[in-house]
Amino acid sequence: MLDRKNKGRGLEHIERRWRKHVEPFFAQYRAADVGTDLLNEYIEARRNEQASNATINREIAVLRGMLRLGFFAKPHKVKSLPQFPHLDETENVRTGFLDPQKYQALADNSNKIGIWMRALFEIAYTWGWRKSELTMQVRQLDFDANVVRLDARMTKTKKGREVTMTPTIRALLIECARGKKPTDPLFTREDGKPVKNFRKAWRNLCVAAGVPHLLLHDLRRTAVRNLVRAGVPEHTAMAISGHKTRSVFDRYDIVDQRDISKAMLKLEQARSEIVTGHEIVTKSVTNDPAELLKQSSKPN
Repeated sequence: MLDRKNKGRGLEHIERRWRKHVEPFFAQYRAADVGTDLLNEYIEARRNEQASNATINREIAVLRGMLRLGFFAKPHKVKSLPQFPHLDETENVRTGFLDPQKYQALADNSNKIGIWMRALFEIAYTWGWRKSELTMQVRQLDFDANVVRLDARMTKTKKGREVTMTPTIRALLIECARGKKPTDPLFTREDGKPVKNFRKAWRNLCVAAGVPHLLLHDLRRTAVRNLVRAGVPEHTAMAISGHKTRSVFDRYDIVDQRDISKAMLKLEQARSEIVTGHEIVTKSVTNDPAELLKQSSKPN
């Protein structure tokens, strides 16, 4: 835990996984006992509890991190490291995104919770920022330059970002920053307390808006898709959302059935255009049935 604090990294999810699952199983063993057999037993036990592969991988990562710290310490606190398994997460890849028609419902209901929730939702939907990047101070807003600046220490990639505000985001952030000092938290509740964990508020918001299964991270995928479909160059979209690798960005650029339908419509239109002075004629089952019957009745 001290190692993560020194690196300025979050502890909440680590502590939760350790306390709820990893510690109850492994606390009775010594570090030297942790090997392939014991790890496989843990995997089987968690699967029996209906845990997903992705969840099990994150829990094993907690144990792996602890043992690695002991192994590389001077003097060694752990003599050897086992081969830690990594389960296939293909079936766990999330593909959710927010339908544009649901945007207004979420915007309206977030206002009922507070201006802070409305602003958080708008930023996540527009820029695709991670939850950890939404914990900002007032000093990070520059209304003269019309930008929001993320410190490098706040980002997963450890690289600072600067993004221009949209009119909507600007108006919301002006209200969030009103009456506050530069070092004050930007997002605060009605009682003045900083917004830290808003999981319950988010869940209530999604239920009220009619999208009970929407995750905050789904807005990250939504923002990427919206930016690309709006014609924003991919490298610019990556700079806004904070994606470091193209492979991850490509995975978020989700294609849904409407994208495919639009593509087929464009293809059909292209095939009926005049090309080099000749019209490309396409006859298909989509033509008028009466006309098809008339054509088929003509002698060869």
